[in-house]
Amino acid sequence: MKNAAGSIVVRAAAAGDVPAIAAIYAHHVQSGTASFELEPPDVDEMRRRFASALQGGYPYFVAADGGGRVIGYAYAGPYRARPAYRHTVENSVYVEAGGGGHGVGSALLSVLIPACADRGFRQMIAIIGGADNAASIALHRSHGFTEAGRLASVGRKHDHWLDTVLMQRPLGDGANSPPTRR
Repeated sequence: MKNAAGSIVVRAAAAGDVPAIAAIYAHHVQSGTASFELEPPDVDEMRRRFASALQGGYPYFVAADGGGRVIGYAYAGPYRARPAYRHTVENSVYVEAGGGGHGVGSALLSVLIPACADRGFRQMIAIIGGADNAASIALHRSHGFTEAGRLASVGRKHDHWLDTVLMQRPLGDGANSPPTRR
């Protein structure tokens, strides 16, 4: 998929993309609140997470610029481990430092959402770190998510208590019919 300017290509992530994914994520772990991790995982741990997502049947995408450089990534994974949650996914979207506001996150979500629906998932949850993360809230809202709640002061990072914003959107038929996957 390309954006209107033709400069963003979204494609399935490959094992060779993991070092770039790890670098993007490391920036967010170290300097932001989107992730509640305190130390960035190394490339080997990110490879393990990537493989686990694919083995679980979840989609994983990267956005690349016109030169093929990875500038963002998005994936879905299990929302919760208990079996009754198996029809619900949680999404994650990360864009390289300084890359926000250029349509990368939107391009990624535009591919991730239908990929999850095509796999038979029925609900997508976004757990947004930091209630002041206006860009992520706006991104998700622009893709049909609605706020489902807030959890106050559930994380502590960078010497601050942090809230999380829970956002949700139906996939496919949502809750209007029985699921198609087991």
